[in-house]
Amino acid sequence: MKKPVALLSLTALCLVLLASTALAETYVLEAGTWGAAQTRTVERAGGKIVWRHSPTGIGVVRSENPRFLERVRASGRFRLVEKDVMVEWVQPPVVQRSVDPVDDRHYPKQWNLEAIKAPQAWDAGCTGAGARVAVIDGGINDNHLDLVGQVDVACSTSFVPGEPFNSDVGGLWHGSHVAGIVAAADNDFGVVGVAPDATLMAVKVLHDGTGPFSSIIGGILFASDPAAFGTGCTQRADIINMSLAVIFFQRQAPGFHSLVAKAVNFAASSGVLVISAASNEGLDLGQLFDMIVIPAQSGSGLAVSATGPIGWQAAGNTDFTRIASYSNYGEDLVDIAGPGGDFVYPGDESCTFDGTTFPCWVFDLIPAPCGGSGGNFTCWTAGTSMASPAVAGVAALIKGRYPSISLGRLKTRLLRATDDEGKRGHDEFYGSGFVNAYKACTQ
Repeated sequence: MKKPVALLSLTALCLVLLASTALAETYVLEAGTWGAAQTRTVERAGGKIVWRHSPTGIGVVRSENPRFLERVRASGRFRLVEKDVMVEWVQPPVVQRSVDPVDDRHYPKQWNLEAIKAPQAWDAGCTGAGARVAVIDGGINDNHLDLVGQVDVACSTSFVPGEPFNSDVGGLWHGSHVAGIVAAADNDFGVVGVAPDATLMAVKVLHDGTGPFSSIIGGILFASDPAAFGTGCTQRADIINMSLAVIFFQRQAPGFHSLVAKAVNFAASSGVLVISAASNEGLDLGQLFDMIVIPAQSGSGLAVSATGPIGWQAAGNTDFTRIASYSNYGEDLVDIAGPGGDFVYPGDESCTFDGTTFPCWVFDLIPAPCGGSGGNFTCWTAGTSMASPAVAGVAALIKGRYPSISLGRLKTRLLRATDDEGKRGHDEFYGSGFVNAYKACTQ
C-alpha cells in the first residue's frame, strides 16, 4: 500500500488566499495610536469596534454600511484601512494515530529530542520552568493527558467568534500537536515536550484550519499585551510560536504584511520573541524576490526551516539535520533550523519499534498530542509547523534558566548556540544553524 498522495504535498499549516471570500463587513484599521478620535470616526461611519489595541493603533471593526470604507478613509484618522480577508489553512493529514494507554510513552520514538540534545539540557537543569509560550494556532485540548495542567487557562483566549480556545474539529487538532512539541508534560504518558515545565498560553485564531488576518494580528497583540484586551489576564508570553504561513506576491497584500509586521514588532518591543514556520512549498524564497512569507518575514521575529531523517527506524539513519524535502529556504527567510520530520523513505514495509508497528516512514515524522475530547491520542506528522515549536521550546529552556534575560540576549543566545550545518556560517537552508538545546542552556 502506497503512502497517501496528500502526504507528498504540504504537511504543515499553510495559507491559501481565497480572493473571493473577503469578509465584506469586517475591517482592520491602523492609526499611529488609537484614541477617542478614532473611536468617534468609526462610530459615525456606522462601524462597531470588535477590539482595538491603543498602543499600536490597530483595531478590528464590523459594519453593515456599504460606505464605511469610503467614510473612514476620507476622515484622515487612519493610515491604513483594509477589508479583512479569510484564508484557508491546509492542515497536515493525520498520518498515524494511536490511543495511548496510561502506562505507555512514545518518548523513545522522539528522535527530534535526541537531535536537538534536549535530554542533555534537562540533565543540566533546563526544563523551561517559569517560561511562558503562547501557541497562536487552532484549538488546544487542555484536557489531553499530555497537556492537562500545562495550559494557563485564565490567560488563554479565542479570536474565533462562538468557539472557545479549547475547541476545534477534525482528527489532528494542529494546535494540540504544536503545543505538545513545546511543552507536553513529562508524566509517563504519550510524549515529552522540549520544555516540559514551561507554561502554555493557548491563543485560538483558527477553526477547522481557517481564519482571517485580523485574528492572527489580534493573537500576536494579545499574547504580548493581554491586559489591553480586558480578559483579566495581565501576564504576557515570553515567546510566541506561530506554526502558520502564507505566501503572497508582495503587491497582493502590502497592507496585511505591514499590519502583521507591526504586531510582531510590538511584541518585540514588549520583550516577546516571535518564532514562525518558514512554510512547506520547497521554494527558494531567496530567488523569488516578489514573494514573501507571512508571518515568517513580517517584522523582527525568527523563521524556522525543517529537517528530517530518511529511514530512522528502517535503515538506522540518523541524518536528523538533513533539510526536509518540503521546507522553504532562502538567506533572507531562514534564521534557524529545527526538526520537522519527513516522509520520503520509500516503500510501505512495516517497522515495529517499542511495541508500536507502523509503515517505516512514519517513524521519520514527529509524534505529539492530537485530537479533541474523544480521547488521548498521539499523532505523527511533519512540517515546518513541527520545527518551529521545537525552536520555541529551546527558547523557553533558555528563558527558564535565565529569567531576567533580555529579548536581544535571548535571541542572540538561541542563534549562536547552534550546530553549524550546511555551508559554513549563515546559509539559506539553516540560517544560523540547527538548534541545540544543550548549548543554548550551558554555553
